[in-house]
Amino acid sequence: MLMVLDVGNTNTVLGVYRQDELLHYWRLVTERDRTADEWGILLRTLLNLGDISTGAISAVVISCVVPPAYPALEEMSLRYFGIQPLFIDPTMDLGMPVRYQPPGDVGADRIVNAIAAYEHFGGPSIVVDFGTATTFDAISEQGEYLGGVIAPGIAISAEALFLKAARLPRVEVRRPRRVIGDSTVGSIQSGLYWGYVGLVDGILWHMKEELEGAHVVSTGGLAELISPACQEIDSVEKNLTLEGMRLIYQRLKK
Repeated sequence: MLMVLDVGNTNTVLGVYRQDELLHYWRLVTERDRTADEWGILLRTLLNLGDISTGAISAVVISCVVPPAYPALEEMSLRYFGIQPLFIDPTMDLGMPVRYQPPGDVGADRIVNAIAAYEHFGGPSIVVDFGTATTFDAISEQGEYLGGVIAPGIAISAEALFLKAARLPRVEVRRPRRVIGDSTVGSIQSGLYWGYVGLVDGILWHMKEELEGAHVVSTGGLAELISPACQEIDSVEKNLTLEGMRLIYQRLKK
C-alpha cells in the first residue's frame, strides 16, 4: 500500500492507497515542531483505526511546504515504517514542464495539483486550492505548468480583521444566512464569505481571458464551503492533491 502525506502550513492530509483506490484519509493540524516519534505514533494510530498494519505500507510519498518538518518526517518514515520517503520537489522530472521562474519557487503541492488536474480534465485547466493561502494554478492545453496567482486565504483575512480592528470579534468562517447582516457577527461573516467569493470569481474570470476554455477545479480544506457560491468553478475534488501524489509515485517507479 502507498501512504501519502500532504503537509501544508495549516493542515496535513494523510491518505492510504491500494493501487488506485483511496482506502482512507485523515486531516490533521500541522505542528511545525512535531517530533519524529510524535509523527510516528500519530500515523500508526490512524492506520490502526483504519485496520491497516504498519507492515502493509510499502511506499511513503510526502509533499511538504514546511521545510522545518522535513527531518522529522524523514526520520519518522525510516524509524516507524522502514521506508526512505519520496519528497516531491518541483525541480524533479515529474512529467510536467514547469514554466514558472525559477521552477524551485513553486510549492510542491501546486505541481501535484496541476498533474492531477491535467490527468483528469486535460488542458487548459485551472486549479483553485483553498488552503492557508488560496492559490490559482494554470495548466496549458499541452500539459505545461504556466504559473498562477497567490491570494491570502479566507481564514487569514478573518484573523487579520480580528487582530487589527479592536471592537470586532473573531467569527467562524461560514456561509451566512443572508448577505445583509443584521448583527456585527453576521455582517463580518457576510463580508468574509461573499467578499471571498467575489475575489475568487474575479481572478478566475481574468485568468480565463488568458486561458480560454479552461476547466476550473477546486480543492483544499474550504473548497466545499466556498465553491458552491462561485460561478467560475466547474468541479470540486477535495482529494486532488492526494491523487496527484499517487500519480507521481506511479510515474517515478516505472
